[in-house]
Amino acid sequence: MAKNVVVLDYGSGNLRSAQRALERTGANVTVSSDFTTALEADGLLVPGVGAFEACMRGLKGVRGDVIIGRRLSGGRPVMGICVGMQILFERGVEHGVETAGCDEWPGTVEPLEAPVVPHMGWNTVDVPEGSRMFAGLDAETRFYFVHSYGVRNWELEITNDNIAAPLVSWTTHGHPFVAAVENGPLWATQFHPEKSGDAGAALLTNWVNTL
Repeated sequence: MAKNVVVLDYGSGNLRSAQRALERTGANVTVSSDFTTALEADGLLVPGVGAFEACMRGLKGVRGDVIIGRRLSGGRPVMGICVGMQILFERGVEHGVETAGCDEWPGTVEPLEAPVVPHMGWNTVDVPEGSRMFAGLDAETRFYFVHSYGVRNWELEITNDNIAAPLVSWTTHGHPFVAAVENGPLWATQFHPEKSGDAGAALLTNWVNTL
């Protein structure tokens, strides 16, 4: 049976390209800002393009932060893409302005340290063993990035042996930054799988298969 996926419409992100990419996995896809629809879907995709502060303002405008929190508290899958990943962290700092994020993970979204910014184009990803997100994809697989900010330090420490540590993937552009995270029902990518051709389609299929 096809899974029902909602692409959250909060005024930011490549909604239709994300919708089309998910439809190619065989999922039933709805673009919506409706609270109940987003809360009850099998999977919720949170896109994001632009400034951290503007995305957070739009997200709160549709109570998206509440939707994400409630879904995760019930173990219901959420996936963030690009700024949709960034807003899952504790804070973002742009042009000296600090904005609170959803605080699902500690850490700061800050300017990339690189000779050329934005980071735009194709890059490989250093993936840890046991990844379900990148299952079936080899180490030379490239994904499409376009961003000027990222998470350069992973700050979450797991002190309880009964809790599985998130799987964190990295990419280097000037300096290393977080490229993707798998944390139970919460997945996220800094790159754009919906713009990454067959590799992105395989990754989205891996996500839909977990729903």
